[in-house]
Order: sequence, then C-alpha cells, then structure tokens
Amino acid sequence: MEGKDVLTVDDYGAIRRARRDGKSIRQIAREFNHSRNTVRKVLGQAEPDPIPQKRSRYAPQLGPFLPLIQQILKDDESAPPKQRHTAAQIYRRLCQEHQYQGSYSQIRRHVQAHRRNTTETFVPLEHSAGHRMEADFGHIHVDFPDGRRLVSFLVVVWAYSNAPFVMAMPFERTEAILEGLVAAFEFFGAVPKELWWDNPKTVAKLILQGRDRVCHPRYAALASHYIFSPKFCMPARGNEKPDAESTVKAVQKRFATPVPQVADLDELNRLLRQRCEQERDREVRSLSGSFIISDRLDQDLQAAATLPAQRFDPCVIKPAMAVDKYQTVAFDGSRYSVPREFAFQTVTVKGYVSKVSIVAKGRVIATHKRAQGQQTILEPVHFLATLARKPGALDHAPVFRDWDLPASFAVLRTELERIHGPTQGSRLIVKVLQLLAEHPLARVKQAIDACLEEDLKSADVVIQRVHKLAGLERARASPALDDDAQVIPRVDVPIPNLSLFDQLLCDPISSGVMSM
Repeated sequence: MEGKDVLTVDDYGAIRRARRDGKSIRQIAREFNHSRNTVRKVLGQAEPDPIPQKRSRYAPQLGPFLPLIQQILKDDESAPPKQRHTAAQIYRRLCQEHQYQGSYSQIRRHVQAHRRNTTETFVPLEHSAGHRMEADFGHIHVDFPDGRRLVSFLVVVWAYSNAPFVMAMPFERTEAILEGLVAAFEFFGAVPKELWWDNPKTVAKLILQGRDRVCHPRYAALASHYIFSPKFCMPARGNEKPDAESTVKAVQKRFATPVPQVADLDELNRLLRQRCEQERDREVRSLSGSFIISDRLDQDLQAAATLPAQRFDPCVIKPAMAVDKYQTVAFDGSRYSVPREFAFQTVTVKGYVSKVSIVAKGRVIATHKRAQGQQTILEPVHFLATLARKPGALDHAPVFRDWDLPASFAVLRTELERIHGPTQGSRLIVKVLQLLAEHPLARVKQAIDACLEEDLKSADVVIQRVHKLAGLERARASPALDDDAQVIPRVDVPIPNLSLFDQLLCDPISSGVMSM
C-alpha cells in the first residue's frame, strides 16, 4: 500500500505518542502505513520539516515513454519560443503516434519538473549613469473622431534612471525610428553611450554570428552622427532589455488606461510627453533599493554625451530615382509630382514620417504630405508650365479640376470668359494661375479680390497688381535704420568758389602756362 504523500504535525504527534505508549517501530509502521525509516525520522524530529517534501509518484505507464519525452524537450531547445511543445501537445503526440495509454497528469508533472530544472536564471544587473538606453515598440488602442484604432508607439528609456520617452507613430518603419530617437535625444538633451534594440529589420538588416549585425545604413548614420554604439539583444532574448519591456507594459497599463480620446496623433503625443514628465516624480523599487526617477535622471544627463551642434535629418534616402513623363517619381508604393523642368531626370527622394521631399541639383524642388497607402500625389503648381501649352487641360485634368482654390479665382474666370469668350477667357485665367509658380496663393488672391472690388476685370491688371504687392512686401521686409542705430557721421563740404577757376584761366603765370 502506498504511504501518505505528506506528514502533518498531527501525524508526527500520533506517531510519537504511540512510541511513548510502548509500541515498537514495526507496530507503528504497520498501524500508520509508513515505512520503518519514516517512523524513525519522525521519532527523531519534534515536528515536520518547514517545507514538507512530496513523495515521487510512481508512474509505471510513463516509464517506457520517458526517452521520447526527453527527446522532444531537447529538440524544443533549438526551436523558436512560441513553437515549443506544451505538455498537452506532448500528450497528444504520444497518444496518436505511440499509443500511450497513461494519464495526462503524469506527463504534465514530468514536463513541469524538467522545465523547473532547465529554466534560465539571471544575475541582477545595474548599469552606470548615462551609459545605456533601451528602445522598443508597443501598441495601444486609441479613440479618434473616426473610431478606435491600434496605434504603435516607440519607447526609449534610460537603463539607470528608468526615465522614459514615448512617441506615437503611424508606422514602425526606419524613418519612424529615426524621428523618434532624434526626438528622444532632444527631449532629454543628451545621448547615451549605447542604445539597445531587439533585431527589427528596420534597424538590423542582417543578423550575423553572435551580436554582430549589419545595420540599416540610415540607422548607422544616426549612430555615427550622435556617436553612440548600436547594440542588439540575442535573438528571442527580450529579457536583455528589461527596462524597455517594462516601460512598454507601463504605457499600456498606466499611460493608456482609460483608453485615450484625442483628435489626432499630435494631441496623443502631447499627452504622452506630459506623462513622461510626470513619471520623473515616481519612486522605483529595485534590488539595489528604492529611488526617485528624477534623482537618477540628473545623474544620467550629467554622465551622458551632449547633443551635437547640427540636428540629424531623420529620413530614409532613395537616390537616383527616375521622373516619368507624368512628372512623378515613385516612393514607398506611391508617386509624387515634381516641376516640369525635372521630367525625365533623376532625383533624390527623402522619406520622413509625415512628408516626402524631393531633391535635385542640391535643393528641394518639391515637398508633399506623405501618402497613406498607394496613391498619386500631385501638386497643381508643378503642371502650370504644361498648362500654358495645353490650356484645355484646365477642365479635363484631375489635378486642375480638383484644385481647391479660393472662390474669387472662379469669379474672375467667369468674368474673363464673359468678356473675351470661353477660349480666350480660359487662356487669360491660365496666365493668372501661372503667377502661383512664383508668388504665394495669398498674394494672388489679394490682387484678384482688389481688382474685382474695383471692377477691373483684366488678367493684365491682376498680374500688375501681384507684382506691385510683391514689391511692397520686399520694401517692408528691408531693414530700416531706427533712431538708435549707428549712422555714418555727416561731413559738411563747402561749396567751391568758381570765380577762382576763372582767374586761373586768365592768369597764365598762376595756371603754370609760360607765354612764348
């Protein structure tokens, strides 16, 4: 008969009283269903062990299958963490593949014991001030006017002080990482010696042996600009950056509970930044003792490197991109327009989180709001030169038909077509529209409004008025000398007496001319 699993204090007392009453160890063992060794152990102790030990349960049906289970568990060591066997999966395999007829509980106990013995343990670490930052992405639900959406956010946290920076992003591409890290460095006003990541392809393009990585060229440029060492965790070892992992959970639990209600990402980021500043007053409990984040943050900032004089340009760069016959260039699945003079040329595209800039000949020739999804983004001003040759496109090309101009433009066109006829009137309004290639919309609108108010329904008058307004604005922009400004001293020069020159002409000796 199998003995009891655990001896209680009452069991101890009963056995010891039986011995007191003169019973032999053999009699006690038989009466209480324990071995004689167990009885002797009880008689030698006044009470049970502080942590009683359970007896190992005999599992005769499991024995033949133990090598199979051990092999499965060994193979799991090299498998991805999320693709390792559970006890239930091992049980099903043994039943289906090897006709196992024992209980599931036997397998569960064996797997639990194996994993207790093989689970990795860690040595508590504490990093020096200003040395290390950790970064990671997380996700929260946010309520916008158009509904609830899942939003990505970037976490950047000091390992020494636990001071966080959090920024919501529309995506998790390389340019978002660059912009977020630049914002984090500027938020703290300092740069760490090391910055730790997992292994996202947006940062580490290629995983080599050990901790060696081939960084994304722009991330490498960022590290070079701010002079920090890019560091990476071993694959599937998120525990190597515990501060970032815990900060992600803190944002989800504290920052975003209840679910934030905001108008847009800008408002969300203002709220997240406020929470980051409030976190500095929080007390953190660690193995080395409790501390206030702000106290340690001061030490982080004192020990860290200062910001460089120039700001890093947080964008991905696509050089030598061809412009097609429609004056557009491709980037990230969308197309963006450029001025006509750059058609069929190659340009450089710079992709930011919220905008796309196109560069040619050392200058920015076009800037667009970044498209969401696959779109074609056209700026009507870029096609004005083509419109001069093809005025009929004004009514048929979507880029012009959908052009959101002030109402006064349409009024002027109606008047010009009434006075000069549809064809000539269209050509005249095109001349006015071409002003937008050199002048801001507000200036052209001001000129049109003034001409319509004065009943001057002429394209030439509008053009003249725009140029006049531009001249006036340049004059106002010119720096004028104020009363306190230093001026050049005035010198009074006396008016010469011209009669003296007449005397010279009449006096040969005085003039230096000798008569013959």
